[in-house]
Amino acid sequence: MTETDSIAYDVVVLGAGPVGENVADRTRAAGLSTAVVESELVGGECSYWACMPSKALLRPVIARADARRVPGLRQSVRGPLDAPAVLAHRDYYTSHWKDDGQVRWLEGIGADLYRGHGRLSGPRTVTVSGPDGTRRVLTARHAVAVCTGSRAALPGLPGLDEVEPWTSREATGAGAVPGRLVVVGGGVVATEMATAWQALGSKVTVLVRGKGLLNRMEPFAGELVAEALTEAGADVRTGTSVESVTRENGTVVVVTGTGERIEADEILFATGRAPRTEDIGLETVGLEPGSWLDVDDSLRVTGHDWLYAAGDVNRRALLTHQGKYQARIAGAAIAARATGATLAEEAWGAHAATADHAAVPQVVFTDPEAAAVGLSLAEAEEAGHRVRAVDVDLSSVAGAGLYADGYKGRARMVVDLEDETLRGVTLVGPGVGELIHSATVAVAGRVPLGRLWHAVPSYPTISEVWLRLLEAYRDS
Repeated sequence: MTETDSIAYDVVVLGAGPVGENVADRTRAAGLSTAVVESELVGGECSYWACMPSKALLRPVIARADARRVPGLRQSVRGPLDAPAVLAHRDYYTSHWKDDGQVRWLEGIGADLYRGHGRLSGPRTVTVSGPDGTRRVLTARHAVAVCTGSRAALPGLPGLDEVEPWTSREATGAGAVPGRLVVVGGGVVATEMATAWQALGSKVTVLVRGKGLLNRMEPFAGELVAEALTEAGADVRTGTSVESVTRENGTVVVVTGTGERIEADEILFATGRAPRTEDIGLETVGLEPGSWLDVDDSLRVTGHDWLYAAGDVNRRALLTHQGKYQARIAGAAIAARATGATLAEEAWGAHAATADHAAVPQVVFTDPEAAAVGLSLAEAEEAGHRVRAVDVDLSSVAGAGLYADGYKGRARMVVDLEDETLRGVTLVGPGVGELIHSATVAVAGRVPLGRLWHAVPSYPTISEVWLRLLEAYRDS
């Protein structure tokens, strides 16, 4: 390798996914020179292997399911999905796995892009090994931000590599519909991909070690999603472990804890995530390679006044939108410290990622959709809050009945009894993903229930569930 002289920037960002892009956007807006290092595609996991391709796969699935619940329309959508068209639509939304557009955006904000593998090589120093064999040393006057994200974590089953299992990347990027697909796991990736591939024509079997699906949400969320997957034709098995996996003449053979043998064409392991920090030089600054990075609310790594970590790598909330939120906070904090400005680090201040603790929203794009923000009832009680949960059957709302015949859904709000504000909200049902931001505003703003009575929902919309929830709380 050839090495150039050290190049100095105010800020160096490791990773050009949505999180790294947002850090760079904020530091450049503050006038700080910024370098961004990326070893794969600018735009990161979300753009090419996660959020965008998965939702492009799921949108036709959900649209067809909704249409089948509407009188006068259901007869027109009886046939199967056009799988090649759906996959082509997915390819369009990944820009065919090319990042030219995102590179232009990065150049447009005035950030310098370095392609290659970036590693810390000491405090405020990043060495970039380029694909052409060159090596560049970047130094940061003020901050280095680690935004390298996470990768799929596979279980330690003997011979798994030879099976060539799917992870989330293969599940969102597959070029053909497998005849039979085994999905191992019960979280977001597992349920969304089971929904998508079942609708596209696969015979899907879901194997869940625990008691149910979506175990980080209220229990009824996973129950309603499991019921719908089963009705769609998937085989959902809870309390089921995988003891071995082999591939015999192209066929995947799974042996469960009870000794049952399941055959499939492909197997997806959606069993967790690991930080992409194993080879970024953490050991050169006294940190453990492969570890999650602990940060304060300004996203500064514990014990390092120049090092920041935003997005999945800090394990606070493994969600693209939450990582982008952290990036905005981190970029603002870096800029404030660089200019000597006073930081607003109090809860909900401009330099504190308070929402990570109190108001994280999430939508699971299954059929039905599951959406939640803040704490579940169990989480609120475990945290020591004196709370009450109020539930409403969403089918009781006029807007839900108009949205779909036979609408099935449920809503819960968790009320803090000390000040009658909301600690959390969960909604499950067709179309609820677009309702969750109103709940997020209520939870993040700690809006009192007395004021929510004045937030009048339009009639007849599914949002009228807010009125039903308030009435149920009043009458309970």
